[in-house]
Amino acid sequence: MAADSSARRQPTFTKVDQLRPGTHGHNLVVKVVHSKMVLQRGRAEGGPQGRQQMRIAECLVGDETGIIVFTARNDQVDIMKPGTIIELRNAKIDMFKGSMRLAVDKWGIVKAAESPAEFTVKEDNNLSLIEFELVTVVE
Repeated sequence: MAADSSARRQPTFTKVDQLRPGTHGHNLVVKVVHSKMVLQRGRAEGGPQGRQQMRIAECLVGDETGIIVFTARNDQVDIMKPGTIIELRNAKIDMFKGSMRLAVDKWGIVKAAESPAEFTVKEDNNLSLIEFELVTVVE
């Protein structure tokens, strides 16, 4: 058996400018620059049983290398307040109309960072403004 299997492997964190289309499993520490609710529907109580309230917010998050749009869902929306340092675990890149969006599904974690990081967000490098085109390569 491996030496002390209870010791968890420390996550390796990547920077925003290293994100690429179609990739997943990213761990990032980012600052929330802006947050905007784009969808809110359903009722919390009194509705049909099992029907949850659905909330989606588009948040601009970034670090010292660049910014990207993060799609926050439901409980994640409450955490995404401008100026907050957020830790994203197991994040993935979704493509939306040819541009990259960062998202964390049920297998990932979105939480306020434990160790306060101080950095200035590089707002002039927005990865969500880069348009990608799917090119079919014929061999």
